[in-house]
Amino acid sequence: MTVIQFAPLTSQINPTFWHKLTQLKIDVLRLSDAQVPITATYTEGRLIKDREGGRDIALAGSVVLDESSFDDAPQGVGKGKGRMKGVLKNFNTIEEFKSCDKAAMLNEVADKTWSSITSDSEPELAPFLLLTYADLKKYKYFYWFAFPAFLTKPAWEVSGTIQPLSQSPELSSTLSSVNPDDIPQFFHVNGSKLEPISTFKPTQETPTFGFIDPSPTPENPGWPVRNLLTHLLAKHHITRAQIVSWRGTPESSSLFTATVPEQTSLAPSPRPAAAGWERNPQGKLGPRMADLGSMMDPVRLSLQATALNLKLMRWRVLPGLDLEKIAAQKCLLLGAGTLGCYVARALVAYNTEKITLVDSSRVSFSNPARQPLFTFEDCVGDNGQGKWKAACAAERLKEVWKGVDAQGVNMSIPMPGHPVPKAEEEKAKKALADLTELVKAHDVIFLLMDSRESRWLPTVLGGLYNKIVLNAALGFDTFLVMRHGPRATAHAEHVAKTGKETKRLGCYYCNDIVAPGDSLTDRTLDQMCTVTRPGLAPIASASAVEMLMSLLMHPDGIHAPAPPTNAFSQTSTHNLSADDGAGILGLVPHQLRGFLANFRNMGITGEAFDRCTGCSEKILTQFASDPVGTLLNACNDTKYLEKVTGLDKLYEEGKAALEAMEAEAVDMSDEDDF
Repeated sequence: MTVIQFAPLTSQINPTFWHKLTQLKIDVLRLSDAQVPITATYTEGRLIKDREGGRDIALAGSVVLDESSFDDAPQGVGKGKGRMKGVLKNFNTIEEFKSCDKAAMLNEVADKTWSSITSDSEPELAPFLLLTYADLKKYKYFYWFAFPAFLTKPAWEVSGTIQPLSQSPELSSTLSSVNPDDIPQFFHVNGSKLEPISTFKPTQETPTFGFIDPSPTPENPGWPVRNLLTHLLAKHHITRAQIVSWRGTPESSSLFTATVPEQTSLAPSPRPAAAGWERNPQGKLGPRMADLGSMMDPVRLSLQATALNLKLMRWRVLPGLDLEKIAAQKCLLLGAGTLGCYVARALVAYNTEKITLVDSSRVSFSNPARQPLFTFEDCVGDNGQGKWKAACAAERLKEVWKGVDAQGVNMSIPMPGHPVPKAEEEKAKKALADLTELVKAHDVIFLLMDSRESRWLPTVLGGLYNKIVLNAALGFDTFLVMRHGPRATAHAEHVAKTGKETKRLGCYYCNDIVAPGDSLTDRTLDQMCTVTRPGLAPIASASAVEMLMSLLMHPDGIHAPAPPTNAFSQTSTHNLSADDGAGILGLVPHQLRGFLANFRNMGITGEAFDRCTGCSEKILTQFASDPVGTLLNACNDTKYLEKVTGLDKLYEEGKAALEAMEAEAVDMSDEDDF
């Protein structure tokens, strides 16, 4: 008799497994190194004929893992496959992966397997352990498999010879009559039937068992049969059994009798030693490495790498950061100049997937140095005229990050104080209709234009549809970033629903006592160009985007209250509370005014004005009832907006109040004389 030499298992990991592990590590496990249950399948071994030489070539069945290995309810394995249950242990650092007590981890799995083998009616006979470390920046995955199997002393031997299953007509007929998909991974042959090994009851006869064999060579049965033999000896005290190594057909399969001396026994405790570490490609006991960086789709690689930096924030610093909500925001950027370029880049850094840019100008030679989405080639594009800014900026964003859906719209926005001739009315109406649809289709509106009056129409539309509106404006060494408050009716509903008595925040025009007018005519060159310190635009743009993120992460969203003045003195989010109006990202200021001369920022709060030309209910109601008429009147009549909102009466009311105060002062003076 010869000692049975079992063929070890070899692993084969599909790249989809690593993609799934990457997602699991970033989104779920994060810093946890807890064990994760996974599954694998192995295929039956095969012998194929070499077409040229006619010799047999052995193809061993591999242990295969893919993305489905993480499924809670795995699908059926299919014809000629066996299922394995295992655990994954992913380490946070390569040092932990190298220095961990691998023997202890193997023994932990072996202990559970031994308990199953000696006590369960349906034991787990094909366990495995997978240790991994994922370098998610370089997409290199270090891993080491163990397939624990128990060592029997003395060892199992083959009694007689190993013969083809086809030489046993009765067994061949039994297995051939079974649907290949229904052949169990481990089975007991009971007469003319295949039954689960759990139904086996010992008799005086030599029993017959079988398994799906991943080994292609009859002389070396596959690794899974080791634990089957251990189970038979430990639970049923069987020292002699006939074994079918099934490989798809009776001709490819083999039959042998395994035996150990009759006095051999396996006590429940202590359990026998276990072995099973997989060797690396060099034939040594050691880990393997999968390098997916070179084989991954560059676009997919870019998307995952960009998301990685954001998702790492959720591991330790900010677990509650809702990146999915941020990514889902549809952002409309009105203005694709200096502010628009920097805001767009910051939004892309947050993986915001939908960005639409609106502008009416072309790229000029002065732009690329200050506007990072443009190059010199864009200045000379379109036959030397320069490319349209909005479309060009959108294309550049797609080059920066493939995950963005960026669109550019060439549009001139009608402005109050800029008359619309009869010949241009249809053009103005179309611009109004197009801008209205854009505002309705987006969640966030950024006002990033050069002039004050160009922000009026988007302000009205943003208020009408209760959108998040953010403003950014530059001076020479100062900037303003502000968020508009909700519509008055929406604010009232929020107060009634929550019981939080808060003041409605104002818009860009709430501090004005006159309607916006023409600020572009009759300007000198230094007034026509953006004369500002170059570092100011990135600061203002970043502040606007971060204000949006703080607003999105606040539980009240657009209704987030402005913080009290003393809250701005706190230097850490740990010192802020809901009483300060803080969300998980900290305060959500109403206005942020920056002064580069002394490197100081001030948080300012301004309440909504009931006669505001941009957000008051009077103007919104009028606009909703007659949008075209309201727009044309605002453009052609500089006093129209003041009349609609009552600003024209403000001066008269103020004058009357002043006269009343003076009269009262005179009366008091007369009384003193008396």
